[in-house]
Amino acid sequence: MSKMATLAMVLLTVAPVAAPLRAQDAGRADDSVEALGGGDDFYCGERRLGQWFYCTRPKPAETVNSQPPAPEPSAAERLAAITRQLDELKARAILDPSEANVIAYVRFQREQLDRASTFSDTWQRALWQNPDIDYTLQRPVNTVAKRTWLDNRKADRDQVLTNLSQRYGLFYFYAQSCGACEVFAPILRSVADSHRMAVMAVSMDGGPSRDFPNYVVDSGQRARMGVSGNETPALVLFDTATKRTIPVGYGILSADEIMDRILMLTNTKVGSDY
Repeated sequence: MSKMATLAMVLLTVAPVAAPLRAQDAGRADDSVEALGGGDDFYCGERRLGQWFYCTRPKPAETVNSQPPAPEPSAAERLAAITRQLDELKARAILDPSEANVIAYVRFQREQLDRASTFSDTWQRALWQNPDIDYTLQRPVNTVAKRTWLDNRKADRDQVLTNLSQRYGLFYFYAQSCGACEVFAPILRSVADSHRMAVMAVSMDGGPSRDFPNYVVDSGQRARMGVSGNETPALVLFDTATKRTIPVGYGILSADEIMDRILMLTNTKVGSDY
């Protein structure tokens, strides 16, 4: 057999086998493409290629929020923000008084006025329906109730002051050269007479008093009583039981002021009359 015939026989024998091999190779190439997309059992399972980029796709990193969520603003912070915004809109409208800026300020201001009106209305309704928080029941404000309250208070005050005369006395520091003392002395005299309270008049300059002829000249009494300064007129209440001095006031006081102050200083707890 010639050499050419031998080669022809080899080609005929090999050709049918080569085609399937090429087909298989093409299939494997397709599988590789699929592997690149997401991997398959043959390449990534049976052949155990490991953690290759075409076998296991990396998972996207989860976004971790390291900062906690911001807390909700408090009511005080919200109110402060409203105030700041109102001030900003007002300043903007004043510095640049365009129609848009003025309208923005007026509208925002109106919103806050409506909010304040709602609060005021709710406040009033709450007082009407809850007498325990209605202070006007203790100290009325309308004309009829206030007149009644004042009359009752005056009667109670007069009764208390009359009884106080058994324990308390008054020191009146004055000066002959003091014009205010000339006005205050007869007022004090009328209060003392009406409630039978003893008054010791002390002259700071040695001069007499027309309304208190039985006066004494100050020789250190004021300092020993703990009444500082030399202001006149000065009225001091003296507790004969505890030997304690209680300044009532300085300057010209009306009769009602004298009696109210004495009542509050001797028979009223701090904060209970307001």
